[in-house]
Amino acid sequence: MAAETKPTRSIRDIPPGVWALGFVSMLMDVSSEMIHALLPIYLVTVLGASMVTVGVIEGIAEATASIVKIFSGALSDWLGKRKWLAAIGYGLAAFTKPVFPLAPTVGWLVAARFVDRIGKGIRGAPRDALVADLSPPDLRGASFGLRQSLDTIGAFLGPLLAIALMWWTADNFTTVFWVAVIPAFLAFALIVFAVREPERPKALRTVRNPISLAEIKNLGTAYWWVVAVASVFTLARFSEAFLVLRAQNVGLPIMLVPAVLVAMNVVYSLAAYPAGVMSDRMSRTAVLAGGIVVLIIADVVLALMPSIGGVALGVVLWGLHMGLTQGLLAALVADTAPAELRGTAFGFFNLLGGLAMLAASVIAGALWDIAGPQGTFLAGASFALVALAGLLMVRGKIGQRIPA
Repeated sequence: MAAETKPTRSIRDIPPGVWALGFVSMLMDVSSEMIHALLPIYLVTVLGASMVTVGVIEGIAEATASIVKIFSGALSDWLGKRKWLAAIGYGLAAFTKPVFPLAPTVGWLVAARFVDRIGKGIRGAPRDALVADLSPPDLRGASFGLRQSLDTIGAFLGPLLAIALMWWTADNFTTVFWVAVIPAFLAFALIVFAVREPERPKALRTVRNPISLAEIKNLGTAYWWVVAVASVFTLARFSEAFLVLRAQNVGLPIMLVPAVLVAMNVVYSLAAYPAGVMSDRMSRTAVLAGGIVVLIIADVVLALMPSIGGVALGVVLWGLHMGLTQGLLAALVADTAPAELRGTAFGFFNLLGGLAMLAASVIAGALWDIAGPQGTFLAGASFALVALAGLLMVRGKIGQRIPA
């Protein structure tokens, strides 16, 4: 009987390569968020760009990243290698960072932002597939949760460092941008020297054309159900910019508004790893369903409690739902996609998620104009209910895991 008992695994059992990839993500996020937190203000106040220009730059940048992910993921499956594609993506991001303090015109910044997002697109799917390749099946949720947690730590450390450095340097954008170069190159060095890609199993099928119709069918029904549920769910969790707008709407002083995203990301980072551990020890779909329920509650609170306290509670719940869902969705992709097609699987997953996020933010903005913040957040709760219903209907179909 003792032999049948599933051993308890701890954080110490997570492979060193997963830890290294987590710190790579964290360092690059610190660098990127230091710049991105200040870039819109820098474009408008220093270089004289219009708000339309800022919107066009961000839209092109994010669309580029989403499209590139498909091809980089498929290329990693075709090559049978993932580390160096991910390293190229991080390298592009690192080597464009010095352009931000040196750029004399908006055109240079547009080019740098474009190349930076190409780098993000190149690295995303191969990196996630590499995490899956490195992780034992019974630690897959914990591994994705750990990487997500470290990544999110970078997401709130970056803006905090930017705020501190702007205060210390008396609003010297150039100095802050130069400091942001350092963690970017540390991230690049870490993936090159500290991450070792596992040998490709000899029995694994060779993939000649990962994005052919035949291979897309080979991804399997369970995988596409995961993508479908995730896409509907993404319609419910529109851009966090609306959390900032809600905080300002209820009277939070502008100086304190950045604290909204800091608080959300702190909760997110604290919840992501425990959520991954729970998903390894019980049903992933049960933990994911719990996360969707938390989002519904967060939306209702943000819609119906128009006060600073209400927004604070809503933001904490929003961060909790992110921790309970984002790493788990990645683990479910790894569970359901064939090992030889994981790069392609993450590419499609990220592309469709990016398109859903764009649609969600457009819908949320339109509803805000028509029905105010209550309409936006109640609509989010409705989409989340649809996603929850869909998850409960297909949970048996996506609960069958591919063992390796």
